[in-house]
Amino acid sequence: MLVQVCGLPGSGKSTLSSALADALSAPSLRVDAIEAAMWKYGIPRSQSGIAAYSVMHALAVPDLRRGLSVVADAVSGVEAARAGWVSTAASAGVALRVVEVVCPDLVEHRRRVEERENDLPGFVLPTWDEVERVRAEYEPRTDDRLVVDSTRPLEETVRQALDFVRGGA
Repeated sequence: MLVQVCGLPGSGKSTLSSALADALSAPSLRVDAIEAAMWKYGIPRSQSGIAAYSVMHALAVPDLRRGLSVVADAVSGVEAARAGWVSTAASAGVALRVVEVVCPDLVEHRRRVEERENDLPGFVLPTWDEVERVRAEYEPRTDDRLVVDSTRPLEETVRQALDFVRGGA
């Protein structure tokens, strides 16, 4: 299956994605890591977003076709980005499971954005103002998905997400 973990920057996507990938013994693809590599080699930021998503789709398909689950970590804030995951899962003949990560406590979300450490060389973490711009452009989701509250303990959200992606919840 393709597990697409989405949500605003700083919401806890990467933390949950990593834990899910470990629990599923699945490869994990992170759009931020792909963008950091693109920036390193001169692809302008104005072009790297769409290109990074395209690279993620291209990387996911061979593993999906080999029977592996893949965890994809990306904001996917607009319908066009979401349609790409639907298409990727369909082209590989696998189920798509979407987990949307939210941090409903704005004070906590801002603290996370402003205090988090950068674990990706060459990647520029978004500022709170940039996250607010993404929030303003984030299109409401109406698809079948699990919404997890990242202010809850990680073990709880991982368990909830695993139940969902395995078809339980």
